[in-house]
Amino acid sequence: MNAQDNSIRLIVGLGNIGAEYERTRHNAGFWFVDAVARKGGTAFGAERKFHGETARLRDRGRELWLLKPATYMNRSGQAVVALALYYKILPTQILVAHDEVDLPPGTVKLKRGGGTAGHNGLKDIQAKLSTPDFWRLRIGVGHPRALALTQEVADFVLHPPSREHEAAIDESIERALQIVPLLVEGQFERAMMKLHAAPTASAQ
Repeated sequence: MNAQDNSIRLIVGLGNIGAEYERTRHNAGFWFVDAVARKGGTAFGAERKFHGETARLRDRGRELWLLKPATYMNRSGQAVVALALYYKILPTQILVAHDEVDLPPGTVKLKRGGGTAGHNGLKDIQAKLSTPDFWRLRIGVGHPRALALTQEVADFVLHPPSREHEAAIDESIERALQIVPLLVEGQFERAMMKLHAAPTASAQ
């Protein structure tokens, strides 16, 4: 498989549809794909057959799909599989952007495969694709224990971050935007080096 065959063709942002969820930590994946769409000069539109909202970008002959599932978080895989099957996109050509409580705000990491760390959206995508072998963009939102909070994780991610943490998350998303062209070209090692070498924000 050459680099172009193994390049990213679909970026999925995880989140919950609805104004009440828009700025919550659990919607960090939506924030990222919205930023990709803005930078690419495109906009999302509802697509019923893909159970979500989609947008399409073209760059130097390569086509990149963006997807925001409109299902409940724990059924995100339904939308991902529908679009991937229709456009014959392999799991290794999919990047899922999601909130990551095990990373502090301002930190963003790229990896392929691995576990789901209890994230219901990742769990369903992994189950529906029948493989963990897709790429993940882990956007740090912090953990309630690290912030000396007694709040349950499930409740914590459904609330907005502080202004300071939101700024740190936005800055990490801005850094991640810089590696999208490399991912579309299949240059994963360069993308990881560029992203992970970037200084993390001081917000903890």
